[in-house]
Amino acid sequence: MLLRTSSLLCSSTSVTFTPIQLFNPNISPHFQTLELSRPLSALCRARCHFSFVGARGKSSFFIRATATQEVVETSSNSELDLVEVGFLSGVHGLQGEICIKPNTDFPDLRFSKPGRRWLKQQLMGQEKIEEVELVEGRPHPAQKSWILKFRGLDDVDQVRQLVGATLLAEEDDRPELDEGEFYSRDLIGMRVLLKETGQLVGTVDNVFDNGGNDLLHVLLDSSSMEVCNGNPKTNQLVWIPFVDAIVPDVDLERKEMYITPPKGLLEVNMRADDRSKKERRQLEWKERKKQQKRLLAAKKKLCELEQKHVFDGLRFGEKSQRNLLAENIVQVNSTLLQKALQSIENPSKKRWNVTEEINALRARVSECNLSIPRECLGLDASKEKMGDNFTFLQLGKSLFSEGKVSVCLVLSDHENEQSEGENGAVSYLLTLLDDEQRFPKEEERACVPLVVVSPEHAIEALQKLFQDNDHFGFDSEKIWFLKEETLPVVCSSPLEPKKHKILMKSPWEILKSPVGSGGVLSILASHGVTDSLSSLGIDYLQVHSIESKPQEDLQHYISPMLAGLVSAKEAEIGIQVAGDSEVKNLEMVFSVKFLKRLKGKIVFEAVMKMNSHVQKVEKEWIELVPSEPNSFEFRSDIYRVLSECSSSSAKICLMNITV
Repeated sequence: MLLRTSSLLCSSTSVTFTPIQLFNPNISPHFQTLELSRPLSALCRARCHFSFVGARGKSSFFIRATATQEVVETSSNSELDLVEVGFLSGVHGLQGEICIKPNTDFPDLRFSKPGRRWLKQQLMGQEKIEEVELVEGRPHPAQKSWILKFRGLDDVDQVRQLVGATLLAEEDDRPELDEGEFYSRDLIGMRVLLKETGQLVGTVDNVFDNGGNDLLHVLLDSSSMEVCNGNPKTNQLVWIPFVDAIVPDVDLERKEMYITPPKGLLEVNMRADDRSKKERRQLEWKERKKQQKRLLAAKKKLCELEQKHVFDGLRFGEKSQRNLLAENIVQVNSTLLQKALQSIENPSKKRWNVTEEINALRARVSECNLSIPRECLGLDASKEKMGDNFTFLQLGKSLFSEGKVSVCLVLSDHENEQSEGENGAVSYLLTLLDDEQRFPKEEERACVPLVVVSPEHAIEALQKLFQDNDHFGFDSEKIWFLKEETLPVVCSSPLEPKKHKILMKSPWEILKSPVGSGGVLSILASHGVTDSLSSLGIDYLQVHSIESKPQEDLQHYISPMLAGLVSAKEAEIGIQVAGDSEVKNLEMVFSVKFLKRLKGKIVFEAVMKMNSHVQKVEKEWIELVPSEPNSFEFRSDIYRVLSECSSSSAKICLMNITV
């Protein structure tokens, strides 16, 4: 009912009236037909004395609208068109003065200028209108109202009978608008079209003052607007900001306006489904209950690990802060944390070094070892240059084209949180994807599932990058954007050597650190990606790390040759390394069967680090800044799977890149 009333704000339907005797009825202050009397400039949206509907100024994208409403009131027997400008709210003083609550953009014009006015009241369900003469009026700032004096009404008893009546004025008695300006009610019913194509979007149903800017409520044309399932929708209303950048052209004579909406504007406030409000509320309630259960389960697991202090922030703070802490608690992988804590109590007796492991593989005499010149890493390398190794490249290309290989890109960009900047990993990834010498061609990517593992701060930039570039040829249904695996940082206290409490970045945020490349295996398993790849018929997962500032740029080749080598030798793992240097980049191929056998198992190493944090001391939160290592961060290297290969006799291929 309220929405229907609002939708009539700008009506200008004309009727006429015949003056009749004024009675003393029970009065209803509700308006039937409303008019926004705010003028609007299509060319200049500057704020002006009469409060425009829109002030589309060149200095600001948004508009400032402060106008109120006037009601169009007309009668059947006269040519006068009237507008409601306010209602009489109470008696003022003892001299027959009365207060009025304005409902107009022009209070000075309506209330201070003497002359004819009309009062509308109701008696026994019928409206009665009588002409009166306004003698004077003055503002009453404290009450946000005006004080009026009518001729012939000189005592309190007379004016008390008028309380609740509506004051009317002539509609034509209003300021003339400058060229390019018009009243908001003139916009109602206008056809809205796309400027670029001329396609009909809908018609303006209403205009609303949103405080910061005016909004057009547009009823979409059902024949031209369709939802995602292809079925036309009816009675769909969307909001369109009335600003020059979006509504550049308004044709008052043709009753048309042309819009240039940003991508997604028309879809963003459309209801995605036809479920009733009750059904949507039930779903929201179920989702809240599900989140509460997840939080309770996460709290129970942390209690078992003696980490109750993490919950202190749930007892105070803003709702958003408490929600942030609840989200942090749910995100803790308690199983991994428990395993990581064991690495403190039971550190590995044998020092592990990835370079030593790789050198041991280099030293072996095996058909699974392959040396390739760097110049042969390009996807267009010729058979003359590659010799017998050309068959591995051809086999790898065949596996990619048949949809048997998935690519996993691991972004590491912790030092530069502006990942989309010139030196960020996201920017470098864009360069890599556009280089068809180092990455499969765009037309060949549709059958290649893609997994992108990234720091949390880069996820949004990555998703936007792919959306803006049509997903670079990949199937959008076969792309996973995953946040890298992180674990809480725990304290190292000589006073309590066996108690390792989670450190807090703030009362509502857990201090976390990335696990490292080994976390890729865990994140793939926990999100069910490994199982999904298996169900898609994928045989191999090719994993590459993408650094924000690679020391050897040419190492970032997503070459099918490594997958071809692993397939040809029927191996479980393939590793690509550069010369005799230390292993710095992650270049590996896993068989999906081997990944499923691992089930996300990773080995942790606890590393002493200095970390500032907050701590609750006697009901007060204090910040602690250490001068020496005070905490453990947990690391895991993906190359530790080589130990699993040794115990399970899994076959490993090594592709050594030579200068």
